[in-house]
Amino acid sequence: MINLTLEQLLELHILVVNSTGGSASLRDLGRLETTIATQSQNVFGDELYPSILDKAAAIIKAIIAYRPFVDSNKRTAMLTGLTMLDINGINFSAKKGEIEEFAVKISVDHMDVPEIAR
Repeated sequence: MINLTLEQLLELHILVVNSTGGSASLRDLGRLETTIATQSQNVFGDELYPSILDKAAAIIKAIIAYRPFVDSNKRTAMLTGLTMLDINGINFSAKKGEIEEFAVKISVDHMDVPEIAR
């Protein structure tokens, strides 16, 4: 399973901002490092998020909840999650507007990782 690095996440954020507008500023490096750590969290020796779907959902949730960037957190979260799926061989498709709507739903409804993964 391929995980993303901090540098790759920053590159994805810059890509989002360059493509859609906004500020590419980092609000909180600690929150971003915590976000990256969700991919490999262990509890009592077991991975907290064992599947790639769980890991992608966890990183999406973390970016949306922790808001490590000044702007474009939801867009970056969704691109990051979809990138994780893609580099691990999982194809994803959605209708126009569904990804944006889902990002807002995660934020407004405070969805948890299992809900997002489903």
